Amino acid sequence: MSAIVNCTDRQSPKLLEGTGSAGRVFKPGHRWKVLGIGVAANAAFSATFSGIPATAVVLRQGYHLGNAELGLALGLLGLGVALSELPWGLLTDRWGDRRVLLIGLGATAVWLLAMAMLVVPTKAGIPGVTLLSASLLITGLLGGSVNGSSGRAIMGWFRENERGFAMSIRQTAVPLGGGLGALVLPSLALAFGFGAVFGVLAGASALSALFAWRWLHEPPTAGEGHLASAAVGPAPLRNRRNRDVWRIATAIGLLCFPQVAVLTFASVFLHDFVGLGTAAISASLAAVQIGAMVMRIWSGRFTDRHGNRRQFLRLCSAFSALAFAMLWLLVLFGPTVPGGQLIWLAVLPVGLIVAGISVSAWHGVAYTELATLAGASHVGTALSLANTFVFVGFFLVPVAIPGLLHLWSWSGVWLAAAICALIARPIFLRPA
Repeated sequence: MSAIVNCTDRQSPKLLEGTGSAGRVFKPGHRWKVLGIGVAANAAFSATFSGIPATAVVLRQGYHLGNAELGLALGLLGLGVALSELPWGLLTDRWGDRRVLLIGLGATAVWLLAMAMLVVPTKAGIPGVTLLSASLLITGLLGGSVNGSSGRAIMGWFRENERGFAMSIRQTAVPLGGGLGALVLPSLALAFGFGAVFGVLAGASALSALFAWRWLHEPPTAGEGHLASAAVGPAPLRNRRNRDVWRIATAIGLLCFPQVAVLTFASVFLHDFVGLGTAAISASLAAVQIGAMVMRIWSGRFTDRHGNRRQFLRLCSAFSALAFAMLWLLVLFGPTVPGGQLIWLAVLPVGLIVAGISVSAWHGVAYTELATLAGASHVGTALSLANTFVFVGFFLVPVAIPGLLHLWSWSGVWLAAAICALIARPIFLRPA
């Protein structure tokens, strides 16, 4: 049974036309505007933390980086989010979604604009890896505000039998933003430089902040009383269900490790190992993100109807492990097949796309299950706990991949991804 009970569980959609925060009156359809804000905010930040890695080949060339330095710079972007997720989540449960989202998105936009002016290669000089890495770390620290706050808003505005679908739509923003970033940013970097890249990302964050300022408010009957009670009761890090909360958060983080490998180094794999050009790489990464969007929406609706979130999560883990194991075998043994070189080169991108989609299809379902266990007053904290583990992966994986490449080439990278997905399966809770 859901641990989240609020006005949207007890009332029909028609009764949602009532007084909310600051005495405002909302129509039943306003919750879809709130969902749209969540999508816009997550897409804007996803275009940053997924789109910048999509420019890895151009980034490596433009800033004169080696693979290890590239991995460090991209990893620190994820570390910044990991370090800030839990503090932002605690602030969200105390201050509310609107304030945190406005502060976070606004600060992210200002910082990216500063990077566009000061941290880009020019004829006068090229920023060092230290400056670039520190700038990306701060970007992550500021952008970590988005995940927990937008998720808490959606869980508050939607009923129990809608939440899986709504959260899955919200989670499609991650591949949506990443897909747009993969399609646009590499070519933008080649044509106009990284000043244009960071400038476009700053504009996306600023526009999302404007949407949040205009339409994001606390749900009806919540208002100040809701915010005041947000800190009341046992926190998800200490309550009697903490083992389940921590298990799901840990499994979410672990299953994201192979996803991070695709997001951060797939462009390098397709360029260095397969030999694809910028357009083909962008199309491949966009295919991963589009497929992930479709699967996330479908999985949210499917699990809402069948009440099988936990079973679905364990199945996704197993299928992801299988997909990456197949990619490992293709890399390891494909070149040895007589006369199969051209087929092998054609199949490798397809195998990467399948593996990338399978390991990106489950997020909305997992976050809904986690928020349900945590309870209404602690959704922001619980989601931020999970995202802390996720973005630890965004730090560790890019840093570890160059070492794996040195020791075992790309076969070692994809085998490690398969192992992570396989380990995540038993950590997810069994069906009740």
